[in-house]
Amino acid sequence: MEKQHYYFKLIPPRPTFPQDMTSEERAVMEEHSEYFRQQFELGRVLLYGPVMAMKGAFGLGILEVADEAEARRFGEDDPSVRAGLNRFEIHPMRVVASRAR
Repeated sequence: MEKQHYYFKLIPPRPTFPQDMTSEERAVMEEHSEYFRQQFELGRVLLYGPVMAMKGAFGLGILEVADEAEARRFGEDDPSVRAGLNRFEIHPMRVVASRAR
């Protein structure tokens, strides 16, 4: 079965989050970073990182998974989402070209 791709957007609790997160929030975000690193190593994430948008930073990842259910589980399993800190959106996408492929 061919893998599908999803745009993953991690939505922080407030636009100023990167500048004013608490020590407790920082600890959760360290767990989030480790989760993404592990998923990247497993091949479920093609690329990821923060987007420093004018209206507030957010996280971005391009997932390579079996289907939408797996993409949704990926987001629900993120430690920052499980902790109630962040929310996420997923959108199907078609990767036409990638240097990493």
